[in-house]
Amino acid sequence: MYTIHPEGYQQVPEARMRMAELSRRTGVPVPTIKYYLREGLLLPGERTSPNQAFYDESHIRRLRMIRALAEVGGLPIAKVRDVLDAVDSPEEPFEVLGAVQHSIEPPTGNREGVHWEAATRRVSQLLADHGWRANVHSPPAQTLIAALASLHELGRDDLADLIERYAPHVEKIAEEDVKRVARGRGIEDTVEGVVIGTVLGETMLGALRRLAHQHATANALGVSADYEDRKRSGSGRE
Repeated sequence: MYTIHPEGYQQVPEARMRMAELSRRTGVPVPTIKYYLREGLLLPGERTSPNQAFYDESHIRRLRMIRALAEVGGLPIAKVRDVLDAVDSPEEPFEVLGAVQHSIEPPTGNREGVHWEAATRRVSQLLADHGWRANVHSPPAQTLIAALASLHELGRDDLADLIERYAPHVEKIAEEDVKRVARGRGIEDTVEGVVIGTVLGETMLGALRRLAHQHATANALGVSADYEDRKRSGSGRE
């Protein structure tokens, strides 16, 4: 850390704090911090005695990332560990993205049968049509295949057909994501942006879609704009 001094820039020691202060500044309870330390999610502080340690800004940043992944992103601790391992690796952002995707994608279950085969062909064709540099064996492609296979099995081809409509819009979203992550930042911030953007971006996009669903459904059904307010206040009851 550097600060301006009359004689020029001088390096000053980074602010250090006890665990209680770390807890206060991050909002993470002390027992939870100790749990993260035991689990290896948070690096140990600088030991000053067997029972005392100092922590710094890097611990604050790390705790905020853990909270973002676990509490907002909804990842279980085991997945958070996998994602943080990817962040700590010396790999390039593209490799980190692959590791993160592999960590956060849900299991896809049974990967056989006519529905799975049809979904695989469809995703393969989608990738080819859009020239996306990905393959059907990548974690997100496998998740998409599993979703399509389930829709085919349920007889909801009308919903499966939405992937062709979604694709060009999602491509634009991805381009905006990458611009924000990569512009004018160092490798550490870029890697962190890839991780946080992938996990929390998924959360934001899902929440926006659900909000838009509420709006579109209300319009389609002729629900009044103040319906939710009246429902919360109880005035909407007959």
